[in-house]
Amino acid sequence: MDFLRPTTWEEALAAKADRPDAVPIQGGTDVMVEINFGVRRPSALLDLNRVAELREWSMTGDACRLGAGVPYAEIVDRLGGELPGLAQAARTVGSPQIRNRGSVGGNLGAASPAGDSHPPLLATGAVVEVESRDRGVRMIPAEEFYRGVKRSALEPDELIRAVHVPRVTGPQYFSKVGTRNAMVIAVCSFAIALHPRERRVGTGIGSAAPTPRRALEAEELLAAELDWDAPLDPALARRFGELCARAAAPIDDVRGSAAYRVHAIGVLARRTLTWAWNDHLGRRAA
Repeated sequence: MDFLRPTTWEEALAAKADRPDAVPIQGGTDVMVEINFGVRRPSALLDLNRVAELREWSMTGDACRLGAGVPYAEIVDRLGGELPGLAQAARTVGSPQIRNRGSVGGNLGAASPAGDSHPPLLATGAVVEVESRDRGVRMIPAEEFYRGVKRSALEPDELIRAVHVPRVTGPQYFSKVGTRNAMVIAVCSFAIALHPRERRVGTGIGSAAPTPRRALEAEELLAAELDWDAPLDPALARRFGELCARAAAPIDDVRGSAAYRVHAIGVLARRTLTWAWNDHLGRRAA
């Protein structure tokens, strides 16, 4: 196994163009586990941890440009106000050691349906910035990025450079069910983002389908029936939960049954909508 260790973004792109078989490592919290358990044996590893640019973030216009290597711990400590949904998800990732190493870019690269960052990226309408040496930059909406179980829209010569997450305009919440309270892969997860200016709600479902996905019917229901100036109708919240559960397509595995995941998604959807709506009304009253 070859080990490639670029120190600049240009070197990283060149290495990936010359060795499209090389598996990128951005933290290594997923890749190294698979290697240690013999799940995969790549011919080359491309270590991106020394590329300083990937650990930078900035506020650009209406979005936060988050470098692919910004660790979860920094999102929690410094970006909770700007990216509240993503920060809530980041707090649930592994242990402090994992949060100091793992990143959203690594989560996207792994494209696991259970990745904690995916639901808030979908709910907020994030866009993934990828680049290749020979074909330049592509901007891929998060909902188009996931192609299958651990498969993404990345081409063999492309690397994830950053993710653009729109600035917060309303309450955002993330909720997750696990087999214990900490350091656990999600049985299922759900994210919601209220966009009051646009009178719409974004959703994201995790670990309950072959890919992370939005609950489009549920979003359309709220767009049509939600009164943004009134308390939340319990019947509407229940219907929203039912449609979110309908959007799931889970499997039975060691962490939970398909039936349980469907039920849990409905509960998480109702709860996060209620929390977000109460927050929204509280802000209006303040």
